[in-house]
Amino acid sequence: MSAIKVPSGIKVFNKIADFRQWRRSLLLDRKTLGYVPTMGALHQGHLALVSAAKKRCDHVALSIFVNPAQFAPTEDLATYPRTLQNDLNQLSGLGEGVASAVFVPQIEEMYPSGIDLDVSKQKGTFVEVLGLSKQLEGVTRPNFFRGVSTVVSKFLNIVQPEDVFFGQKDIQQCFVIRNMIRDLHFPINMHICPTVRDEHGLALSSRNAYLTATQKKYALVLSHSLRHMEALYKAGNKNATQLLQAGIQLIENAAKEVDTLNEDWKIRLDYVSINSGKDLSEIKGEIPKEDGCVISMAVFVGKTRLIDNLCLDIDLEH
Repeated sequence: MSAIKVPSGIKVFNKIADFRQWRRSLLLDRKTLGYVPTMGALHQGHLALVSAAKKRCDHVALSIFVNPAQFAPTEDLATYPRTLQNDLNQLSGLGEGVASAVFVPQIEEMYPSGIDLDVSKQKGTFVEVLGLSKQLEGVTRPNFFRGVSTVVSKFLNIVQPEDVFFGQKDIQQCFVIRNMIRDLHFPINMHICPTVRDEHGLALSSRNAYLTATQKKYALVLSHSLRHMEALYKAGNKNATQLLQAGIQLIENAAKEVDTLNEDWKIRLDYVSINSGKDLSEIKGEIPKEDGCVISMAVFVGKTRLIDNLCLDIDLEH
């Protein structure tokens, strides 16, 4: 921490006991706390969550922790961007008193039994939300939500906020955490805030930093495809199969265009799916309006895997 310059007005904690002592002082002052869990590499999407939290609560705390339990042995844990100084500077830029505290714990304290990326070798306590974790993102990342649920349950226990804030971009994560909060009786209100996009419509993500300028342009196919499916839905087409075909067509067209560039990267569709707004079960035929639906996708742009989604006829606050 010695090399980190902490902006005035923000407290940075590395140890659970120190954070809890600060949290207790808020309780004694009868002040409320909003919480934003992050893996760092903060962008405008994260900052929007902090601003939303400040509107609702007296104080806002963030955690910055690249959680090993949600990375597979083959994924980008070692290269995931870690930019603590820049993160603190951005939080400071929101104005004094917006972000009160940043919790940057050590892996050893978060996982007292250690944490192996190979699930079969792991020891200790883990949390799994059954019924919501194996579809969509869970198909290619089978233990991802187990890692997310585990670390978020730890953080909710440490931070003990009145309110917690997540972004809609990670919509399946929102469903998983919302059910976990309900099932484990955490006395916490969860808020899902709209996806923040750049001026062209690309959903903000820490992984966008991996994209070249040309790749960034073609990455817009995710939001274009979603908007196209939304327009068809609003025009009266409620057939999930037909909507998906229309969305996939746009992605395939972009992939063919990239192939003609003769550069050493491709666009590859991982999945696009329409799922129930009630329980994320896959919808094949007509979309029932009373449940609403989530249209979500993952697309590789070069080596970078991007996700995006739209929610139709769903009230995310309940």
